[in-house]
Amino acid sequence: MSELKLEELTEEQICFQMILHSGNARSKVLQALRLYREGDIEKVNEMLADAEDDLSLVHKVHFQLVQQEAAGQQRQELSLLFLHAEDHFMSTLTMKEMVKEMIPIFQELKS
Repeated sequence: MSELKLEELTEEQICFQMILHSGNARSKVLQALRLYREGDIEKVNEMLADAEDDLSLVHKVHFQLVQQEAAGQQRQELSLLFLHAEDHFMSTLTMKEMVKEMIPIFQELKS
């Protein structure tokens, strides 16, 4: 997955990229859970790794924004769109961690 160059994007485009990749990750996490129910453990791990890739990209963008603001280079406007992007990111991170914790529990219950 390629890096996003923030200096080439508007604030709205940055937010939409965060929403896009968080949404992709969220879909992959849910698909991983569905695949687990179907018994396809190999694809579960693959899907979770793909979700991690998307979330890693969002994390890098978010971290760059925080660094820029902390350095006084650019102040991120607190728009509803930016808050929405952060909400997508954080809720997907939480969902991913929960699914990663639940799958081993489900495996133990099957044994």
